[in-house]
Amino acid sequence: MKLRFHWRMSVHFVLLCLLFIGIYRYLYFSMKVPWFWSSLLGLLPVSFFAYLTFKNLAYPIQRMTEVVSGLTADHQIRGTYPYDELGDLSRTIDEIASQLRKKIAEVSEDKEYLQTVLRGMMEGVLVVDEKKRIKMMNEALRSLLSVSPDVADKTPLEIIRNAALESSIQRVLQSGKSEGFEMEVPTAGGKTFEVNVVAISSPSKESIGKVLGAITVFHDITRLKRLEKIRQDFVANVSHELRTPLTTIKGYAETLLDGALKEDVAFQFVQVINRHADRLTKIVEDLLTLAKMESKEFSLKPERLSISELIDGTLDGIKEEADKKGVSISWGGSVPLPFIFGDRKGLEQVLINLLDNAIKYGREGGNIKISVNENPYAEIQVSVGDDGIGIPKEDLPRIFERFYRVDKGRSKELGGTGLGLSIVKHIVHAHGGKVWAESQIGKGSTFYFTLPKQAKMNSPSS
Repeated sequence: MKLRFHWRMSVHFVLLCLLFIGIYRYLYFSMKVPWFWSSLLGLLPVSFFAYLTFKNLAYPIQRMTEVVSGLTADHQIRGTYPYDELGDLSRTIDEIASQLRKKIAEVSEDKEYLQTVLRGMMEGVLVVDEKKRIKMMNEALRSLLSVSPDVADKTPLEIIRNAALESSIQRVLQSGKSEGFEMEVPTAGGKTFEVNVVAISSPSKESIGKVLGAITVFHDITRLKRLEKIRQDFVANVSHELRTPLTTIKGYAETLLDGALKEDVAFQFVQVINRHADRLTKIVEDLLTLAKMESKEFSLKPERLSISELIDGTLDGIKEEADKKGVSISWGGSVPLPFIFGDRKGLEQVLINLLDNAIKYGREGGNIKISVNENPYAEIQVSVGDDGIGIPKEDLPRIFERFYRVDKGRSKELGGTGLGLSIVKHIVHAHGGKVWAESQIGKGSTFYFTLPKQAKMNSPSS
């Protein structure tokens, strides 16, 4: 039977009054106890039963207080309640508390999952509210932009200092439409980002379409931009290198066709055409060599090689060119010279390219010195030095780039393609070695490369 709370209160009150009257009448009329003492003795048991009654009535309220207090605790409190209004309220609060705990657990789990996803992202993520105050920035963006962790409630302009980003976020917050643009950040080491700004809309039906903030995603495209720049420079350089001999060939061929075939200069014109055709062939061959080295299919064929035999064989092939210019070539090093593992054709190409450069840019009647030694890093170090014009210090870091020339006019005059040193770099790196140059103006240049004594082949594209 479900007895309502106010009826229970009334019944308990009536019973307590009847108890008091019964005790008072018994003591006063039957026992002849004075009315004061009869009243006092009647109140004692009534007070005790009143305490028990009100304690029983206050139990649901006490339990509700404990349940509400336990909402922020890790444990759950449940109780047994009477079947009245307070009992109904207590059971309802219990159910609400249970649902709240479940929702809080789900929200905490979702938040932890989101934080894990954001920590694992390579892209930078920035979240701002409708007032452009930063609410969240993931670790990737902090690392990309080198900013401090304390960014909460600051604006993007205070942290990143980029007017284009600030304007884009402002427009997205006002219009609710997404935007994308490229952004360069000089303070982050000159990095370039592709930035996408997306509005955060309210999911509520009552305020649908209302913009609550914006999410900004930063994609680091610095490497892609650099590769694109390299590709553009490469295409421009190739076009330039091919255009010069082609223009010369076409000019002389047209002159011959216009009637110069029977003149005395005809043979000289044909020699010029042949020389530039050879240069075109050399450029194409070097380009094909580089393309082959950078392809995934390229692989070296390492074998045990004697450095002495390798150098002697190379010198035999280049002796004629050196004799034409009166250049003497000497070489020496540690004795006995060690064996190495490497690709014979590739290493011969390295030595030929370095010696060819030394002969071309060395002085007539000069001297070229080849040296071979072991360094402390279990590597063989080979150097090729000349006593020519030398290379300016500011050009040294770039001489291994494709088509880079210190003296462009003289290089073309000597028949260089601008690809020789780039091929040297690729072959040496493919063997797991290093290559560099040292030079002094007017005193000559020395090119060094190292090779590991044990086989250590790398991908040339790396």
